[in-house]
Amino acid sequence: MKIFFAVILSFLTVTSFSQSAIRVTVIKCESRQNPLGIETPTPSLSWQMESDKRAESQSAYQIVVSDQADFKPENANYWDSGKKESDQSIHVRYAGKQLSAAKRYYWKVRVWDKTGQPSKWSAAGYWQMGLPSKSDWGKAAWLALTPWTDSMRVVPGIHVPHNNPKFGKKVSGAHPLPMFRRDIRISKKLKRATAFITGLGHYEFSINGKNADTDFLSPGWTNYDEYTYYNTIDITGALKPGRNALGVMLGNGFYNVPNERYRKLLVAYGNPKMICKVLLEYQDGSTEEIVSDETWKVTESPVTYSSIYGGEDYDATREQKGWNLPGFDDSKWKKPLIVNKEEKLVAQIGYPMAVMDTFNVARISQPKPGVWVYDMGQNASAIPQLTVSGKAGTQVKITPAELILDDGTVNQQASGEPHFYQYTLNNEKIQTWQPKFTYYGFRYIQLEGAMPEGEANPNTLPVVAGVSSLHVRSAAPRTGSFSCSNDLFNRIYALINWAINSNVTHTVTDCPHREKLGWLEETYLMGNSIQLNLDMELLNKKLFSDMRSAQLKNGLVPDIVPEYVPFEGGFRDSPEWGSASVILPWYCYQWYGDKSLLLDNYEMMVRYVDYLTSKSNQYILMHGLGDWFDMGPGPMGESQLTPKGLTPTATYYYNATILAKIAAILGKQADIAKFTDLAANIKKAFNQKFYDKTNHQYGTGSQTANAMAVYLGLAGGAEQDLVYKKLNQNLVDNNYVLTAGDIGFHYLVKVLSEGGASDVLFKMNNRNDVPGYGYQLAHGATALTESWPALRNVSNNHLMLGHLMEWFYEGIGGIRQAETSIGYKNLIIQPQFPGDLTEAKASYQSPYGTISTSWRKEERYVTVEVQVPVNANAALILPVAESAEVTENGKGIVSRPGITIRGKQIFVGSGKYNFRFKN
Repeated sequence: MKIFFAVILSFLTVTSFSQSAIRVTVIKCESRQNPLGIETPTPSLSWQMESDKRAESQSAYQIVVSDQADFKPENANYWDSGKKESDQSIHVRYAGKQLSAAKRYYWKVRVWDKTGQPSKWSAAGYWQMGLPSKSDWGKAAWLALTPWTDSMRVVPGIHVPHNNPKFGKKVSGAHPLPMFRRDIRISKKLKRATAFITGLGHYEFSINGKNADTDFLSPGWTNYDEYTYYNTIDITGALKPGRNALGVMLGNGFYNVPNERYRKLLVAYGNPKMICKVLLEYQDGSTEEIVSDETWKVTESPVTYSSIYGGEDYDATREQKGWNLPGFDDSKWKKPLIVNKEEKLVAQIGYPMAVMDTFNVARISQPKPGVWVYDMGQNASAIPQLTVSGKAGTQVKITPAELILDDGTVNQQASGEPHFYQYTLNNEKIQTWQPKFTYYGFRYIQLEGAMPEGEANPNTLPVVAGVSSLHVRSAAPRTGSFSCSNDLFNRIYALINWAINSNVTHTVTDCPHREKLGWLEETYLMGNSIQLNLDMELLNKKLFSDMRSAQLKNGLVPDIVPEYVPFEGGFRDSPEWGSASVILPWYCYQWYGDKSLLLDNYEMMVRYVDYLTSKSNQYILMHGLGDWFDMGPGPMGESQLTPKGLTPTATYYYNATILAKIAAILGKQADIAKFTDLAANIKKAFNQKFYDKTNHQYGTGSQTANAMAVYLGLAGGAEQDLVYKKLNQNLVDNNYVLTAGDIGFHYLVKVLSEGGASDVLFKMNNRNDVPGYGYQLAHGATALTESWPALRNVSNNHLMLGHLMEWFYEGIGGIRQAETSIGYKNLIIQPQFPGDLTEAKASYQSPYGTISTSWRKEERYVTVEVQVPVNANAALILPVAESAEVTENGKGIVSRPGITIRGKQIFVGSGKYNFRFKN
């Protein structure tokens, strides 16, 4: 009889093979390589290692820090940790001398292997401090073009006011958008130059006519009444001896949403403004500061309309050639207004947005005279780029869309209309333009007022030489990859990935067009799916700041953060959404191993769960949206198949269990008892209200109800197995048709994958005949849609419902953490071989390094290749007969380097392995 034969990869001393030194390969400060703008006085330091030896681990480390770039370890003048006997290699806190604002620090680390042999010192890395206090900004002032009065303010925002005349032009975007300039002189040999800068809502910073960085839509979105992000940019290479020019252009962003064109909401915090401090450090040790003040000049920019929702207009005839070059005549420009409003400035957390991909035209059509539609082949968060020539003053209208109507023109009905761009040409030369301060989700680009190159042009309209789609998202690095022998699953992986790509920006958005809002349930339900593909550690930290900022006095964390407009009912207070404030910090601690995530957010978590307790009736919650967009008989929206109180109460229970664990980690003894008791009371009430003991199911027996109860441990004792069996039987009886929605599908995937039912998941998703992933692809989707049936009247690029991504990595790929693991230190490698799959590959860049699996089924044998990073360990679980022979690199596992057998288990450490066993 076949059994599961466990192969547990662990750190064990093995003496049967030769030793080689550990190499420190990657070092990070605050989870980034060589970061700028660090404000914490005790930055966290992490490193990754490699070794030619298997089963290798760190037994000790030493960190040295200096303010000199070329320092020797023995001359470290800020911190020498000494040799620390520890295997900790992630999030070691700096504990040296006090750090100074704006100063750069250099560091190195060496480690000792498990036998006590030291490595070489790592290459030096660095971090540069930001400006954590108001005084650090010196005399830098906020500069504006036009005045602002509080009577023009609309905060909180208003949801879809439909051009309410009450607000007139005060939030109409009628005030002009500014651009600022200043010449500076570099009179001595420069060592380093750093710009600390921000602009509201967004800014573009140039030096000597060229952009100072590749950032898009900086700074990140925040609750502007609480704090504003600034960016730290190394501009040393952009400056030259003698005269230089600094230039800044501004757009509205979420800081001011105009009333014209499409808008999900109306909000106005203030008029566009900027603040800047440039620190010049010279080779002779002297320094100089250039700050934003009355010596700058300002005028109206060629951007005549800017809206994060409505689009952008640019009049190239208003360009002033050379405005951001040294020596430009700005005598006709104005002195800027000094804005006295206080703004709390905080260094931006995480990666900026940037252009990450470019799509070229796949097909051109002409649905109507004068209307040309360009199919870019991929639905993505993007901006159009236009290359055109024509008469000065002529205009080209650019309208993006996800879909096309039956007549072939673009369709914005479900994505927010009208959103468009108008470009006014300035001469007959070929010119290339793209929006600076907005974006949209689209596949198609409709052009009016111009002709494609090579077409008959009797009216001498502008001629389009090129159209591109520039995909914009967070510049967070990729962390994972997956592929398998099933073409449909590879296409589903890409489908979900494009929803992830399109909705990881300065927050985690629901869609890149209609709303662009941070609905919180996606951050944890889709959190694992996202972080397996993109590095989310820093953006999630930013989200926690957003949550803390948005939390009300009564403890409520609203469904959306930043909360620019308070919505009503379940759209503001749904426990499955607000519980991201508890669940996501816990998940992030597990993923990344940073204990500060728990310390910094513990008060917020406790206050939110106390709020839920105040809203409960005998530990039952009955409010909220429930299993949003489940597949029921009626129109999609609020939960149809699962009793509304079931999902919030189950989530409430999950919160309590998490807080009991966190309290134990933080040593809060009273809270351990408080939340353990609360969880027990919720569980008892939940079962009394929702459990049908006769039919062994919860609520109506929906996929969501039973999956949540089993996965969260609400089904007690022997009932757990009975409910799990009922869940599986219901799937069989209903021909494996999925019905779970936004909340429940995550738990359904998890419980089936971890319960060994990958064949069920395979049958549910290896099809295109019923609503689901294959159905969406069969109907032309190139990004995950908002609804299982890919309805045309809802978003066709939406983040929710992508939970199958977890199964690709954790199920088929077999890469997941052990239950008590932190930071992927202790792994379980358990690849699953469902259906007709014959091979699969998965990799993930963990805090310790690369984890990868690759397996292949042949006629008689299965080969499984595994890579585990130094200082981590794992458990490989393979479905083989107890007496079956398992080989590693063609030899019996007893004799293989790094392998020790104990009973029926095989213990192995880090390294690369090639296992083979009979199919």
